[in-house]
Amino acid sequence: MATIALDPNLSLQIGRGSNQHGAVIEEIEGLIKVYKDGHVERPQIVPYVSTALPPELGVTSKDLVIDKFTNVWARFYVPKSNRKLPMVVYFHGGGFCVGSAAWSCYHEFLAKLAAKAGCLIISVNYRLAPENPLPASYEDGFKCLLWLKQEAVNGSSEWWSKQCNFCSVFLAGDSAGANIAHNVATRLGSNNPYPLTLKGTILIQPFFGGEARTNSEKEMVQSPSSALSLAASDTYWRLALPYGTNRDHPWCNPLGKGSAKMKEMRLLPTLVCISEMDILKDRNLEFCAALGKSGKKVEHVLYKGVGHAFLVLGKSQLSQTRTNEMIAHVKAFLHQ
Repeated sequence: MATIALDPNLSLQIGRGSNQHGAVIEEIEGLIKVYKDGHVERPQIVPYVSTALPPELGVTSKDLVIDKFTNVWARFYVPKSNRKLPMVVYFHGGGFCVGSAAWSCYHEFLAKLAAKAGCLIISVNYRLAPENPLPASYEDGFKCLLWLKQEAVNGSSEWWSKQCNFCSVFLAGDSAGANIAHNVATRLGSNNPYPLTLKGTILIQPFFGGEARTNSEKEMVQSPSSALSLAASDTYWRLALPYGTNRDHPWCNPLGKGSAKMKEMRLLPTLVCISEMDILKDRNLEFCAALGKSGKKVEHVLYKGVGHAFLVLGKSQLSQTRTNEMIAHVKAFLHQ
C-alpha cells in the first residue's frame, strides 16, 4: 500500500506577478481568486498539518493514495479498539473550490470524532473546482468506495482494515462535502458495492442551492467573519457547476424541477445536522421535509446559536458545546 508524504505547497498556487494572468474574474476574499486566463490562487488561510496526533487521543492517522492518476488521496483515522468499528467515508467542506483533508481544522475535528464516536474515518482529498468542476468530486468519492470495495474483496490485512467493519459503512461530510456524500449515495441507490454494506448518510449543513432565494438566504444577517455568505455561496456555485448551467441544476438543487423525484430514489437512512444561524438553514429543512414526505428514513437536528462550519471553524465555548452535542448525535446514528 502506497503512503504519501504531504507537501502542502503542491496544492497551493500562490500568485507571484499575478498581473500576467489578466483580470480577476471571480474572487472570494482571502480564499480564492480566479483569473481570466484560468490561473487560480488559493492563499493558505488554514494551516496544512501532518498526520501527527496527541498520543492521549488514542487515534492513529496516516495518508494513503486512492488514485495516483488523479492524485486523490485520503487521511485515515483509526481509534484504538478491541472490536471492529463502523467506517465513515468523509468529505470536507469548502464550496467544492477550497479545503483539504490536511487542513488543521479538519484534522482536529475528525480525530476527535473518530475517538468519541467510535468509528474509523477516511477523509477524502478530492479534486477541486474550478480546475475540476462537478462531477469530478462525485467521481472521486465513488472511486474511493470502489477502492474500499477492492480492499474488502482482497481480504486486506492493512493496519486500518483489521479494525474496520466493512458491513457498516457511512457516507458523511459537511457543507459541500455533505453535498458530495448525498450525490454519491444517490448514484449508488440501494446497490451496495459488495462486500461493502452502506448503512446511511450523515449530512452536516449540506451545501444546496437554487435560483429562488429562501427566507434564511434573504434575511439571515451574516457577520464579516461568517464562513458562508450569500455572495460567497453564489460564487462557489458559478465555479463548481458545469458551464452554462444555473443553481437549479440537480447537483445544486435536489428539489428543483430537473431533479429526480424523491419517491423514485433509493436513498439510505439520513441524518441531517442543521445550524440555526446558517443561511442554508431553510434549504436544509426543506430537504429534510421532502425526504420525509417521500417516505425516506430521515432525522435532523437543529443546533441553536451557531452558524455555518461551527464544528471546524468555531472557537467559542458555544461552538465547542454544540460540536460535542453533534458528535453524540452522530455516534448514536452510527451505532443504532
